[in-house]
Amino acid sequence: MSTLTLSSEQIQQILTYAEQTYPVECCGLLMGKINENHDKIVVEIIPAENAWNSETAQAFEEVETTDQPVTSERRFTISPQQMIQAQKQGRDRNLVIIGIYHSHPDHPAIPSEFDRVCAWSDYSYIIISVEKGKATDLQNWSLDEYQQFQVEELIRH
Repeated sequence: MSTLTLSSEQIQQILTYAEQTYPVECCGLLMGKINENHDKIVVEIIPAENAWNSETAQAFEEVETTDQPVTSERRFTISPQQMIQAQKQGRDRNLVIIGIYHSHPDHPAIPSEFDRVCAWSDYSYIIISVEKGKATDLQNWSLDEYQQFQVEELIRH
């Protein structure tokens, strides 16, 4: 399995954003490069606006994993416009989207079934647990060949 490498400053940027957006789930993009061993190196963190709303909730009804109403405190989405903008900016700098990060307010840094169903197989997924406004855990995940999340090694430099 591949690894994901971030700097301490990048990790701090993610943790700070997760705390600032609490109790709403934060989200953002990991821009970087993939080396010949398929290891991912983060070059830039792009915080995103959590675009989850009633309209997106309807769009995700088919893959929703709960009967309870869901809000931006339990779900996130990044707008297609922001994804395209990041891809264009990355292309100009020879960077690609290598992952996504988001927070779990008052929940563990473990992917939900909804996270799994919506995940893309080549991305890394950093999840931050934020308890009562304070980031308490950060875990990195990726999908295996069976579309199940596995811990992906996170290298801090």
